[in-house]
Amino acid sequence: MAIGRKKLVQIVAALVAAAAVAGSIGYSVAQQRAAAAMAEAATAFLDSLTPELRERAVFPLNDDERTRWNFIPTNQFPRNGVPLKDMNAAQRRAAHDLLRAALGHGGYLTATTIMDLETILKEIEGEGGPFIRDPELYFFTIFGTPSSTGQWAMRVEGHHLSLHFAVDGARMAVTSAPAFFGSNPAEVRTGPRTGMRTLGTQEDAGRALLDSLDDQQRAKAIISDTAPRDIATRTQLQVNPLKPDGLFASDMTPGQRELLMDVIRVYAALMADDIAADRLAKIEEAGIENIAFAWAGSTERGERYHYRIQGPTFLIEHNNTQNNGNHIHSVWRDFDGDFGRDLLGEHLASVPH
Repeated sequence: MAIGRKKLVQIVAALVAAAAVAGSIGYSVAQQRAAAAMAEAATAFLDSLTPELRERAVFPLNDDERTRWNFIPTNQFPRNGVPLKDMNAAQRRAAHDLLRAALGHGGYLTATTIMDLETILKEIEGEGGPFIRDPELYFFTIFGTPSSTGQWAMRVEGHHLSLHFAVDGARMAVTSAPAFFGSNPAEVRTGPRTGMRTLGTQEDAGRALLDSLDDQQRAKAIISDTAPRDIATRTQLQVNPLKPDGLFASDMTPGQRELLMDVIRVYAALMADDIAADRLAKIEEAGIENIAFAWAGSTERGERYHYRIQGPTFLIEHNNTQNNGNHIHSVWRDFDGDFGRDLLGEHLASVPH
């Protein structure tokens, strides 16, 4: 069913509460919990694998494979790692436990729903289509050795899902970008799951902010009447701030700035609570007034649109233009932290790459 304002408020309130708890105990402690939980889950996942699967799952931390990524179907972009399809029941449980440790409850449900959309796409397209639609073609890959004291990384990827985490056990820190979530269809319009909107909360939060703007503000925020065909950053390995900026938070009312933060919190909430709290802390430290909101395309529901939120340290893109505006691509990028560049930079600089 459609996700309305009431559900959005519940999600945001839960994340605000989690951030408050993390802030009260210190963000370093929150990061420590996240790093420890991920290391434990990743170790259990690797221990569940046969030697042959483990060899396929693990790459050196400094391998070029770590920054090889995409969000298109697997027959268009072959993945490395171990897919759910090749795992037995116990190995799949361990893989899902690892995904849950990284994403938390809400992000885990979103990710697994995206996987299950492959089943709906197969029903819509029928047999013999150009793409392989398989909810088990999602690959788990580990870089380095999961540890509570060392550096390592992980990736979970398949069609419409590309998640990248870097962990420094010594500093007990975690980075979580790029983080791509897609949904096709954006809204299921036929069958028993009619009305399901996997990324509906992300759309609703963006529209709530847009609808709050007056005419003068909308003139700044709406940068084009035509939406781009996809996210602007695509699969670039490093991204820079996009232009034009749109409407800055410094030109918003306090209520509108809170709606802006609601959108950011909805995306942050796709990560485990401690990781999300750290994301928000960094954004607030860089200055909320420096965050800009830009919209392109139609403002009518059901038509093609695109929005982005950009601050000094991060970029969120949300695009719904394909399949007549019923196919969402969304991504969170960190200008300095993608693929753990800021976290693992010293290690990678000291190792031949």
